[in-house]
Amino acid sequence: MSEELSPLDEAGIAAAVEAAKSAFAAAGTLEELKAARLAHSGDHAPITHANALIRTLDKSEKPTAGKLMGGARKQIQAALANATERLEAEAEARAMAEERVDVTLPTRRNPQGARHPLTVLMEDVADFFVSMGWDIAEGPEVEHEWFNFDALNFGPDHPARQMQDTFYVEGVEQAGDRETLEAQPNLVLRTHTSPVQSHTMLERGAPLYIACPGRVFRTDALDSTHTPVFNQVEGLAVDKHLTMAHLKGTLDHFARAMFGPEAKTRLRPSFFPFTEPSAEMDLWFPQKKGGPGWIEWGGCGMVNPEVLKNAGIDPDVYSGFAFGMGIERTLMLRHGIADMRDMVEGDVRFSLQFGTTGRGN
Repeated sequence: MSEELSPLDEAGIAAAVEAAKSAFAAAGTLEELKAARLAHSGDHAPITHANALIRTLDKSEKPTAGKLMGGARKQIQAALANATERLEAEAEARAMAEERVDVTLPTRRNPQGARHPLTVLMEDVADFFVSMGWDIAEGPEVEHEWFNFDALNFGPDHPARQMQDTFYVEGVEQAGDRETLEAQPNLVLRTHTSPVQSHTMLERGAPLYIACPGRVFRTDALDSTHTPVFNQVEGLAVDKHLTMAHLKGTLDHFARAMFGPEAKTRLRPSFFPFTEPSAEMDLWFPQKKGGPGWIEWGGCGMVNPEVLKNAGIDPDVYSGFAFGMGIERTLMLRHGIADMRDMVEGDVRFSLQFGTTGRGN
């Protein structure tokens, strides 16, 4: 069809109208219809050019041309409207079919939650020690200062006893001995699970093999690596002839249980009031960011004789070793968790990614 269609060419105009109707009818989508509209009624369409030529005609020819062009444009617009209505209806029907939901299918009204990975890890740790024949010991979270500090050889001026490190529940004066404590007790939220060891030694005596998992409290601000409430597990063995070799063997066995057969530990000299000698415990970590290497995991050492004496155990007959590490830190190392806040915010999506859904139910 020529673009020089005359506004007086009745046959040519009729042909242009029929071409537009056919193109609109053949469109299968709204995108195809848009292309047909531009081709047959857009600015560059033959019918549009013909309509623009009316102004060049003689005055006597303009009425005839106007009547022809008006009728043609009206027919094209009607055909376009019909095609648009048809295609929109088809698109809506298609969407309804694709998005259709079968409301008769059975569904779980309450989404299944997940056990927190810290809880699962605490149970795994307890199972490990039970498998070695150790007992699991528990104690109060609100503790006497004597058990939390004095029994463990913390001096009266030790920095850990200051209020900026410890939550004091009752009393603010520091007790230097057990008699003073009993006269005016200072109650604290325990800063470690070591008081459980003191309670158990006083109750059971020696020999003794216990693990003490539990929640502890310190006045730390919540950030990516600290939280004021966290979990620890501490181990204590008291028996005749125990040495650092027994401690190292136990730590290596525990590391392999937590991190796999390649895991191992090393000890670096350190100081803790309740152990002598004391050591920082490093873990060989193949999955460490940047390549395999050593990473700090906890503290350990041989039980200080003064701690044994405070619990009524003769240090000339018995020796012992103790160790402790954070459960949150263990979980972070095992699973590459970068921010400790993810563990405490209560978002079920955090627990679901560990595959602990329904475990223990």
